[in-house]
Amino acid sequence: MTGHNRLAAAALAAWFGGVALSATAAQAQTGNPLNFLDSIFGNPSPSRPAAPGTSAPSGGSSAAQPWSGEDGASGHPLMTAAAIREAAANFDNCVAAMWPDAARRGISRESFERYTAGLSPDLRLMDLMDSQPEFTKSIWDYLDILVNDTRLARGREILAQYKPQFDAVERAYGVDRYIIASIWGIESNYSTQMGDRYVVNSTATLACVGRRQAYFKDEFLTALEILHRGDLRPEQLRGSWAGAFGPTQFMPTAFKRFAVDADGDGRRDVVDNPYDLIASTANNLKKDGWQAGQTWGYEVVVPRGFNYMLADRRQTQTLAQWEQMGLRRAGGQPFPRSSEKAYLLAPAGAAGPGFLMLTNFRVIMKYNPAEAYALAIGHFADRLRGGAPFVQDWPRQERALSRTEKLELQQLLAQRGFYRGTPDGQFGSETRSALRNFQASIGAPADGFATGEMLERLRGR
Repeated sequence: MTGHNRLAAAALAAWFGGVALSATAAQAQTGNPLNFLDSIFGNPSPSRPAAPGTSAPSGGSSAAQPWSGEDGASGHPLMTAAAIREAAANFDNCVAAMWPDAARRGISRESFERYTAGLSPDLRLMDLMDSQPEFTKSIWDYLDILVNDTRLARGREILAQYKPQFDAVERAYGVDRYIIASIWGIESNYSTQMGDRYVVNSTATLACVGRRQAYFKDEFLTALEILHRGDLRPEQLRGSWAGAFGPTQFMPTAFKRFAVDADGDGRRDVVDNPYDLIASTANNLKKDGWQAGQTWGYEVVVPRGFNYMLADRRQTQTLAQWEQMGLRRAGGQPFPRSSEKAYLLAPAGAAGPGFLMLTNFRVIMKYNPAEAYALAIGHFADRLRGGAPFVQDWPRQERALSRTEKLELQQLLAQRGFYRGTPDGQFGSETRSALRNFQASIGAPADGFATGEMLERLRGR
């Protein structure tokens, strides 16, 4: 979604190799951070602290690591250690200089002083912004982590506990309750892992230090608007390193666009008010184009010898047309509406299951522009409603390539004339297209799935 969760789809690509995880430049620019990665790889966040009175909460988690003091991996001039130190030294002046912009948004001087008092730059964010993990996870490992029995059991409890709210929201917005419950579960493990950094401090840091200052200035000022209006209290604005907060991880600007006061109490509380949370998440999806009464996609069996050049987000056809090419719904059921248009996703290539993705899958990707994330959300929702696990097996014998290996693969594709981008160890559509063309040149299934065998073939072994 524009302006909501998902700052760096590139970071997702680094974590989960072998899956179509890249976003367009526009999505990456307006997206928000990946707090659900913290939920997967980090520890549960401690409970939010008690209300701090009139002063702002402290900047970060009490267990936060210090900044490494090193240049950022992106190579951006504002991410050098010297530039970071220089900007940090000017932090107070930078925050003070944003007062005129705050005033233009209707924020009072009293609110500005109150909510910016005690802020200090959290330079650990510079490491998190430019994090480029060496090792990655496969799509099946990712799904195993997110779609598990414990989380499903808690999701069913949530659906029962807040049934009246889900009923009302589903009537008002036409958005599937299971999708909303799925987002809640995957984003924050049902409110147990929401992040522990003070959003105002994080966004102020990122507005004054590093390579995304213009973007985060808007987020910072919007966070001040939220506090000035009284929708949320400072102690509620704790979240991920880049400012996403609440059980379904709203960025401040996304909150401003989509949050609603469902119970009419005068506050849009997406942190501690389940009705507001459920309705606001539904409003987000509806405004992003959610199609009421329709699903997100179908697992399909792809026939042997299929032309995987057609497994491309731009290659949209009706379900009936895909059937004419030999694709069948896994499990043998017919497609309810064969006239719906879909694209084919093959996240593990010819060795794994295929999926035909409908309009609502693209809507989920607006919430987070990563196909692995959207697939997890859709599958988790189906399981919550009583659906079965995926029918087909994943190629679990394959391992995800490390970032170094993916960089080498891109370099070798470039040497052979297939890849024209700048090798960076992160796989997007250009890399997958280049790999498909190489696979076709050697008579292999052109599925764009990066494996150790393909790397060896490129090495000429």
